[in-house]
This record gives sequence, C-alpha cells and structure tokens, in this order.
Amino acid sequence: MQDITPEELCEQLRNGDTGPLILDIRHEADFEDWHIPGSINVDVYDELTDDPERAKDALSDLPQDDRVVTVCAAGVVSETATEVLQELDYDAVTLTDGMNGWSRVHRHAEVPADLDGALIQVARPGKGCLSHVLVSGGEAVVFDPSHYLDKYEAIVEEHDADVVGVFDTHAHADHVSGAAELAYRHDVPYYLHPKDALGIDATPVENGQTVTVGSFDIEVIHTPRHSEGSVSFDIDGATLITGDTLFHESVGRVELGVEAGIEDSDVEQNAATLYESLQRLLARPDDALVLPAHDPGSPEPPVSATLAEVEKRNDDLGRDREEFVRELAADIPDHPPNFERVKRTNVGQESVPSDELAELELGPNNCAAE
Repeated sequence: MQDITPEELCEQLRNGDTGPLILDIRHEADFEDWHIPGSINVDVYDELTDDPERAKDALSDLPQDDRVVTVCAAGVVSETATEVLQELDYDAVTLTDGMNGWSRVHRHAEVPADLDGALIQVARPGKGCLSHVLVSGGEAVVFDPSHYLDKYEAIVEEHDADVVGVFDTHAHADHVSGAAELAYRHDVPYYLHPKDALGIDATPVENGQTVTVGSFDIEVIHTPRHSEGSVSFDIDGATLITGDTLFHESVGRVELGVEAGIEDSDVEQNAATLYESLQRLLARPDDALVLPAHDPGSPEPPVSATLAEVEKRNDDLGRDREEFVRELAADIPDHPPNFERVKRTNVGQESVPSDELAELELGPNNCAAE
C-alpha cells in the first residue's frame, strides 16, 4: 500500500500549485470542524466501511490528472479509499495516520526581528499553534512548546545552545503543553504565572519582572484574562510574544477558564480585564513585532506583524470598553475539543498518560474570540 507521511505532504503543500489533491473521506461534520486547508470532502466514510464498491460512483468524479492523497482520522478507512481509487486507475496514496499524523507536523523559520541573536518560530499547521525559541550567547529559552519536545531540542542543538529556561504564556486550553517536561529534562526553570500554576511546580513570574537570556532582557507583562495568569513577553522592545492575549486579527476568548471550572469569575468581568490588558500592550512601541501563540488555518512561519499593523487590522482593538465587553461576552465560538481536560492538565489538576496526549488534543484550536 502506497502512503505519504504528514511531513512529506506538508512540504509539498509549501510548494504551492504543485501539491496533490487532498481527499478527506470523513463525515461532513467532522470535515467542517477540522481539516487540512485546501482539501476537499467526499463523505463516503460509511460506504467505505460497510461496502467499498458503493463508494465508487462518488469517487469516480474526481479529476484524473492529479495525485490524490486520501485522509481520514487515523489513516485506516482512507487506506480503503486509496484501494478503491487505484482500482479506478487513480494515482492515489494514503496520508499516514490521517489527521492524527497531520496534528504532529511542526515546521520552523527565523523571525525577522531586530535582535542580536536568533528568534525561531515553530508552527504546528495541524493545530494552528505557534511557539518560539530564543537563542543568544549559547543560551536558549523556549516559549509555549508542544509536547513533541524533540522538535525544539533539535532547533536548540542546531544553534549549538543549551536550554536555560522554558516559558508558557498561559495554561493553554487547546493543546497539551510540553513546557514543564522540557524544563524537567534540562533541569532548568519552568516559568508560569502563579494564577495558572494551580497544581504544578513552576517558577513564578510577575508583572515587570525581567529574565536575562544571553544578551536579551525578557520583560514579563501580566495580561489577563484569556486566562487569569496570562502573560506576554517583551524581548528587548523588539518583539512581543503575546500568547492568546492578542492575535493579529482577534483577541483571546474569555470564558474557557470559567467553563472549565478553574476560575471564580464571569465572562463580563474577564472581558473587562482583558480590555485593560490590551491597553498595556498597545502602549508598547509601534514597530514591535507581535508574535501570538496561534494563527488560524495552516500557518507558514514566520507569522509576524508590527503592533501598528495589528492595530489597523484588528477590529477588536478599535472598540471602546463597553462595546468590547459586550461583543466578547455575547459572541462565544465553538470550544476547543476536550478543553476542560486539556486546561486542567496544563494547570496541574489532572494527569494524562503520555500515550493519550495526542488523542486528547486532536482537533482545531478555537482559542480566538471570533
């Protein structure tokens, strides 16, 4: 059986028009919820499971000129789709591990920041997640890593540096953080605001604190209330790592901690607090690069924009306090899958076996307010 790895597919898609036709055979609702950008959906999952011959009519309408990559959740039913397509004389292959495998892909590029060192952005296209590795003077720190730690350790090794600290901007709700484990591996501090470190051993950070790495000064800015302990990091006035507080075209949603049962507040109160947090960020230099922890779709690193550009593009930043609170409290998007368990895991209130982490966080990130 021919197949293609998620990493190989990702590389082909980066080449633009030369990519294959991606055929997602899952149920339409699953496809609408989460899929590889640019893929098409032919819902023949039941037919392929019960009687593959019944899927041939629907699949025979696909264009014959393109290679077809079949996709399902775990790469099992899509293998049957590939067999059927090959019987119909299509050049077809299966995406190894399906959407599960796509979720594991990471790719990275250096951020074009005015820094005496290197700032590398790591994008996870299957989740829309962005994390960062800062290197200076043989020292490296990692911000918001996923639990696929080898991706970050390879970057640090490539730059001939040692990990000296790991930061989380907040206790994430859409994916399991690897920050605590990465810090443990390298016997270095794991920095997290105490309001989000409810049951986890972390080195606390507070507003105005500075952490020095090589030649860089990293200033902590407490920016609640996507979570109560959300922080942003100002690196030498050149970049702002904003977590889920500020995105390029939206802001962080404000109800996840409340609904996960770990915050004693309400949505309106959280929205008002977030408004004040954003004002503190907007007071930073206009030319500072804004580096959020998420980007919609399938981000191609580096994803960056100056604070001035973000202020022009982001409608949320043009609202007054009253309108801002009203809009965020009224417009509640779909929740990230399993967000309650993911959130509790990241604050240290729940322990999930390592072999269950990948399945727990499958699905889209939905951490923006709109």
